[in-house]
Amino acid sequence: MSHKVKILACSASEPLAKQIAKSYGQELGEVELQRFSDGEFGVSIKETVRGCDVFIIQSTTPPQENLMEMLLIIDAAKRASAHKIVAVLPYFGWARQDRKDQPRVAIGAKLVANMLVTAGVNRVMTMDLHADQIQGFFEVPVDHLFASTLFAPYLKTKDLDNLIIAAPDAGGSKRANAYAKFLNVDLALCYKQRKKANEISDMTIIGDVKGKDVVIIDDMIDTAGTLTKSAQLFMDYGAKSVSACCTHAILSGPAHQRIEDSILKELIVTNTIELKKENSKIKVLSVADLFSEIMKQHISFKSISKHFLFGN
Repeated sequence: MSHKVKILACSASEPLAKQIAKSYGQELGEVELQRFSDGEFGVSIKETVRGCDVFIIQSTTPPQENLMEMLLIIDAAKRASAHKIVAVLPYFGWARQDRKDQPRVAIGAKLVANMLVTAGVNRVMTMDLHADQIQGFFEVPVDHLFASTLFAPYLKTKDLDNLIIAAPDAGGSKRANAYAKFLNVDLALCYKQRKKANEISDMTIIGDVKGKDVVIIDDMIDTAGTLTKSAQLFMDYGAKSVSACCTHAILSGPAHQRIEDSILKELIVTNTIELKKENSKIKVLSVADLFSEIMKQHISFKSISKHFLFGN
């Protein structure tokens, strides 16, 4: 038995949700957000979802009310007798809090996973989690998509004879190595030490980048401090050019200015997070068609493995 599909958008990801719905071949469902004078807000779904497979699209970027809005819409869909509820999280916020790395800290990623499941999701779709093991934080199936499906073909069009893939830190070496193997090129590593979050104390390069076109691979870019310093260091070590592929363009604080002032030739990102402003060095690749296709495969109970160009 096939079920009717409803695609709902939360506020932070409405532009992407519209693209996904268009690619899927239907209109977005109507959701109304009501705000009270004290800042509290509520949501209501303005059309029936009874017996429907409901896809709710939202990247859980700050402010925190973006996550709360999604939880409320999930709860509303559950109470309106939706058949299944799929949380489509192009960017999964709190993913950097994936372990207890010091005493008396929260594991935020697990807490958010618990909240989504408690609210009523039956499945989660997301892209390039900061740590693969976050999939195990959920008690429901997770479709973990990879931006490599978009980035790798794009890099092939650049026709870089001296291409070398680079990881911005040791933690990103697995992801970068997957790109290097697929593209049949060498791998370099920027080893860094931090004093505290968003502050680097020391960096060095492992690998020969002299005369090479370096492409740095990462899952996210926040303040752009690490990326721009890494790019400069690669140039100092003799690189011909430095570009970067970063899935989630958080770009907070001084990020845009740092990118503009840096030696980066190009920064390729996806639209899992909507850019707050234009930047001449930033190239945006849309994930809409990929998410739309995975949603169709889910509804028709078909395998999605063919959409994984390679793992991260």
